[in-house]
Amino acid sequence: MAAPLTMLLIVAVTVRALLFRSSVADLIAERVEVVSPLTAWKRVIEGLALLDLGVSPYSGDVFHETPLIIYLFHFLVDYAEITFMLADGIVAVALYYAAQDYNKQVFRKQKYALEADRYPPDCHELVRSPKEMHYIPLKVAMFYLLNPFTILSCVAKSTCGLNNAVVSLFILSTIKGNVLLSAIFLALATYQSIYPLTLCTAALLYLMQRQFIPINIRRVSFWWFVAQYAFMYLGSLFVIICLSFFLLGSWDFVPSVYGFILTVPDLTPNIGLFWYFFAEMFEHFRLLFLCVFQMIVFFYTIPMSIKLKEHPVFLIFMQLAIISIFKSYPTVGDSALYMAFLPVWSYLYRFLRNIFLVTCVMVACSALFPVLWHLWIYAGSANANFYYATTLLFNLAQILLVSDYFYAFLRREHHLTHGLYLKRKDGSAATLILK
Repeated sequence: MAAPLTMLLIVAVTVRALLFRSSVADLIAERVEVVSPLTAWKRVIEGLALLDLGVSPYSGDVFHETPLIIYLFHFLVDYAEITFMLADGIVAVALYYAAQDYNKQVFRKQKYALEADRYPPDCHELVRSPKEMHYIPLKVAMFYLLNPFTILSCVAKSTCGLNNAVVSLFILSTIKGNVLLSAIFLALATYQSIYPLTLCTAALLYLMQRQFIPINIRRVSFWWFVAQYAFMYLGSLFVIICLSFFLLGSWDFVPSVYGFILTVPDLTPNIGLFWYFFAEMFEHFRLLFLCVFQMIVFFYTIPMSIKLKEHPVFLIFMQLAIISIFKSYPTVGDSALYMAFLPVWSYLYRFLRNIFLVTCVMVACSALFPVLWHLWIYAGSANANFYYATTLLFNLAQILLVSDYFYAFLRREHHLTHGLYLKRKDGSAATLILK
């Protein structure tokens, strides 16, 4: 392992260990931006207490994590802090090697395109150099480990960190081209929170490109590979769910976990878009809007897959961002995972339009969350509208960030095909005039 990555891991573990021993750890564990009804550690403790008493942890309305999580901490509850720090380390190392391998493939494709003269002459300044790409994996690990959102989630012992570890291992195994491990980790991620199902298309596109299988629905090889991956994915998911049944002895976890995610019965405030909207919703409209809100995460999968079929890694980044914004119980830990990919797209900075504004808004909202919460809950001088307005602004900033990167990525691809500067038919310089 590279020495800088080792030093980064040591620094990250030290920071987390100090915060675990500080007086703010209990305060962080109560923050609704950091934990949700799905991922809160105190709910895991309640589930463990019920399990120790011989009662199903799903018999009440407190515990909503998966059976594998509850049985994992049944043995590791005394080492919970180490477990969550280890989960963050796994994410960082997995993303480090995933970015490293991805950069090698990008460099090979770019070198081939240059040798074949596929890029216009005026686009050579857009070509990425090996020196520029060298430190990107370390930056990715740094963006995850030293992100305040990640640190807060770890100190709060939010199970979101475990979900991120599974997703990062899925990304690593996909980029490495391991079809079986990719399907297994995707099944585990789907088992944890349903929404990672949308990453299936991106994984298929990447693995087919890596194995030189034509992405053509008329080809038998295309459907054969889809069938193979679907069999491994569904088979793994079936085995995991059956294992959960045998551990628990009942199917109580299905409505308590997946029904809870899909029907959103707990309207505890969080940084998502669901809680306030459904708290104010007339009951007879609830099912309609619930279906609409839940479909948003899955709605983008097909059009995004069509548009980015040649760039499945960027598609994974976009899907992770969409999940973190539109899922029913999001936390800042979900946002930290897709933000770790931002150094991978550092070459897009010249085309970004709103990065300064988005950064300022996200920092301001992060500072305002605890202030407005205190004014609403404790001081009584504000109400839910103030807190939800900050939530809307935070998610708007995320949407602007993701859409800005999407625009920048497509613009660069356009320039690599048609040239960096506009020209008339006679070859002279052209000017773009907006009316």
